[in-house]
Amino acid sequence: MYMFNRITVNPQLPKRINRLSEISNNLWWSWNTDFLKIFKEIDIDLWEKVDRNPVKFLKLVSQEKLEQAAINPSILKQYDKMVNDFDGYMNSKNTWFSKKYPNNKNDIIAYFSAEYGLDETVPIYSGGLGILSGDHLKSASDLGIPLVAVGLLYKNGYFHQKIDAYGNQQSIYKDIDLMNLPITSVKDTTGKELKILLKIPGKNLYLKVWKINVGRVCLYLLDSDIPENTDEMYRNITLKLYGGNQETRIQQEIVLGMGGVNLLRTLGLDPSIYHMNEGHSSFLLLEVIKNIIKEKKVSFDIARDITSSKTVFTTHTPVPAGNDIFPMNLVEKYFKGYWNKLGIDKETFLHLGTKPNDSLEAGFNMGILALKIAGKKNGVSKLHGAVSRELFRRCMARNCS
Repeated sequence: MYMFNRITVNPQLPKRINRLSEISNNLWWSWNTDFLKIFKEIDIDLWEKVDRNPVKFLKLVSQEKLEQAAINPSILKQYDKMVNDFDGYMNSKNTWFSKKYPNNKNDIIAYFSAEYGLDETVPIYSGGLGILSGDHLKSASDLGIPLVAVGLLYKNGYFHQKIDAYGNQQSIYKDIDLMNLPITSVKDTTGKELKILLKIPGKNLYLKVWKINVGRVCLYLLDSDIPENTDEMYRNITLKLYGGNQETRIQQEIVLGMGGVNLLRTLGLDPSIYHMNEGHSSFLLLEVIKNIIKEKKVSFDIARDITSSKTVFTTHTPVPAGNDIFPMNLVEKYFKGYWNKLGIDKETFLHLGTKPNDSLEAGFNMGILALKIAGKKNGVSKLHGAVSRELFRRCMARNCS
């Protein structure tokens, strides 16, 4: 990449290897790592310098190196094989899902998670939950499962740990270099950047939509850090993964769950199943119920039953860190009047997030909300499932509210 004042000139891929850019912008390479050997052979020093990021590599590699690669027999042999593998993979109609469920080709599974660990070059995850989410997307792609994923774009990602001279941990946040990642903004039908509108108390919250291709699966990420949001607090909603206070967290979870449902509707997608990976996205249940009530002209109880039939909840941990509990006054602030749209009173609404017989002082538990409404519940291991059943057995009953 050569700089002339404010003009950036990227090297041009020779026609013989021009699909390197296309494949680099699909995280298929994150688990088909033979593709990455091509970059190492083109310029091993640059490859290490850019931390094995193929998108950044193609912007910085010299034109001379690319021209040499385009006539190098060893590189061309690898390139041709990877292009054939990629095309065969992306175009295959003979997948596990198509053979197992031939009559369900029009189904869509919407997968919601607060974090995705796809590759270290895309730092929008912190640990096990994110790695599992990323692996779900990769597995769904391999199996041909018609899955679409929803998350948040954290421009500061998760914090980097630094230990000071006194042994104390310092949390350091760094901006993600979006221009050098396999992330693209989604356009609407007019070619403009797609924006989703979400109502937040006293404000209109606008959310920009980004997309990451993960093999045959699309991951959509919502971003509040855009000029349309003039309030800095709202621009910062999606800035940090698990950052901020409880108010930031409830805002993030409203954006993820309710904003995510609105995003899919805007894209013209009608999921057969909504899968909540941990309780962070549980507010989606309320939005789905509200939409069913409005469209089908049915009662809350009927809409809840319909929602139960198309929702799955995976719980990961019984400890508080994995089950957000919000003070009721905070829930009232952000959902004031929302219960009217559901045809229920405020107390009934607030008790959707409490254990049976618990008072409202216990707070609004996102895991409880998911357990009460989701039709299917599972854990991440047999032992975890047994612990969760013991802890939440009364809330897993159909009439637990």
